[in-house]
Formats: sequence, C-alpha cells, structure tokens
Amino acid sequence: MPELAEVEQSRRIWNVGLGEKVLEVIVPRPQDRVFRGVAVSHLQHGFTGKVFLDSETRGKQMLFRFGRRGKVWLGLHLGMAGALRTEPGLLEIRKHDLLVLRQARRYLVFSDRRHLGRVLFHQGETPPAWWTRLPPPILSDAFDRDAVAAFLGRRKGAPLKAVMLMQERFPGIGNWMADEILWRSHLHPAIRGRSLSNRQITTLHRTTRQVCAAAIGAMNENWEYPETWLFAHRWEDGGRCPRCHSGLKRAIIGGRRTCWCPKCQPVKR
Repeated sequence: MPELAEVEQSRRIWNVGLGEKVLEVIVPRPQDRVFRGVAVSHLQHGFTGKVFLDSETRGKQMLFRFGRRGKVWLGLHLGMAGALRTEPGLLEIRKHDLLVLRQARRYLVFSDRRHLGRVLFHQGETPPAWWTRLPPPILSDAFDRDAVAAFLGRRKGAPLKAVMLMQERFPGIGNWMADEILWRSHLHPAIRGRSLSNRQITTLHRTTRQVCAAAIGAMNENWEYPETWLFAHRWEDGGRCPRCHSGLKRAIIGGRRTCWCPKCQPVKR
C-alpha cells in the first residue's frame, strides 16, 4: 500500500492542473466500489466548470479543492494499487481508469487496478468532516512528543512495530517507513511501549518526523531512496545493515513482515 511519501508524490502529479478549469467529469465505471456512498451525478455536476485551487495530503489520503464561488472538495484514497496520472491531448480510457477530470490542456486521471481505493465528495465553504476528523499530519505542530508518549502509554503491551502502523497516531506510516524509523532510532521492533525510556520516546518522535520529511524530499519518479537507508537493503538477498554491515534479520512482528539489524537494534532484557 502506498505510504506517506508515495501519496505525497501522487498528489503532486495532478498539480500541473492548478489554476485551470474542469471542463468535463468522466466516470467510466459509475458502479465501481470506489464510489460507495457517493452519487456520481454529484461529481459530474459539482466539478464541471470549477477551477482547481489547491491540494494537500494527510497520511494516506489526498484532498483536492475546486471552485472560486462555492467550494467543491474531492477526497482520494489510493488503497492498495491506486494511481494518479495526467494525459495530454486525446485520452484513451484504460481498463482500470475510474475518474477523469478533463481540462483544456490535459486530463487528470485516477485509476485503481485492485479497486480498493476510495473517492469522496463534499460541497460547501468549510472542509468536510471526513477530512477534519483525520489525525494531525506527522509534519504538523500538532504531532508533538507528548502526544506520542501518551499514545505509547495506552498501548504498553503492543510490539513497537504494531504501534507504528496505527494510523490514528502515525498517519501515513506503513511497513517500510516503520522499519526505517525504528532502525534509525536504534529500537527493536518487538519491544513493548512500556519499555521505552523518556529519551527513547523523544528519539522516536524526532526520528519519525525526520524520516517523513526526508522521504518526501528524496522522492523521485522511480520511488527510490539512497543506499544509506535501510529501505534500499531490507528485502535483498543477503542484505546487510548500511550502518554497521551486520546481516539483517526478518520476521513477522505485529502481524507484518519486518526487517531490522540485530546489532543496531538489540533487544534489551
């Protein structure tokens, strides 16, 4: 599933259409499950003629705002395999294209080959509830150290890897980002929240923000990261830690396939 940095990269793909009007809304498969709870006719009437104003992400979700007089809000969740793209000139609808916004110079396309994503719609001057009730972004001021400490305190018995994947506090963090954060924090993924010291909680909070910012900054069209990151070695055969060159370990922790360095992330008993 796309994680925070990949979602941010996807959002930027459509931003070439900022400031331009939507001339037509095309919905090739109006009965698709991604539109559950949304009337396709509202999408077609709501966005046609509206100017693309701005966009933002929160965790794994994206918001696109349209209009000038009267606001129209489009929410997109990529699910497991959703993708955004733009097409200049004449558009040939592909098999898994689900939503197309036609502008004068391009098409903005949302596709989903596994049909596990989500399309949301809202019309009004204020942001929709399905957006405002999301947890604060990790790079916002609201994601502070005390909030992380309190969250860990309520989940003292859960493996740290499982806690890092809980979207109500760590929105956008997925499998590889959790491994990266714990590796950089020198924390074993299987340790419990109750075992963290105040210093370790501070390190975890700071590193979470650093990894998110660095992942967004390093993002490129091939979704590749530097060789100095755990990400570049976590699944390769005979993979070694880019910090100490020890052999990496892998196991199912917190219900997810997990990679760590036994030397950099020891289990302290």
